[in-house]
Amino acid sequence: MLHEGKYSCVIRNGETRTFTRPGVVDVYGLLKNEPAFLKGASVADKVVGKGAAALLALGEVSELYADVISTAALDLLKKTPVKALYREEVPAIKNKLNTGLCPLEAKCAGANSAADILPLIDDFMKEKLQNKV
Repeated sequence: MLHEGKYSCVIRNGETRTFTRPGVVDVYGLLKNEPAFLKGASVADKVVGKGAAALLALGEVSELYADVISTAALDLLKKTPVKALYREEVPAIKNKLNTGLCPLEAKCAGANSAADILPLIDDFMKEKLQNKV
């Protein structure tokens, strides 16, 4: 379904929801506004970095499939009950232009836990909103 519909993310928890926005915007919104939908959910995502992994862990999803996952994301998920399957592990998630690290991956690099990462993502999302205005 992830690939057939060309979605960025598909989440199933009783019902199935599909998402198309890049990055962590959709999962972040669910964690903040509908955390019950994430709890126990099955998630399929194209790209999972450390920030996305933290959101999924905090949302208490049960399982994750990722086309691409960073080593830092895997390391974080190994400390949680989230069962992670993936097609390819990469050292880090690159930015869209492939010229450096994904900005959120870079921002989360020094954090050791999902709880430590959430305030960093909160700041990142606020910056994104301010830059759009």
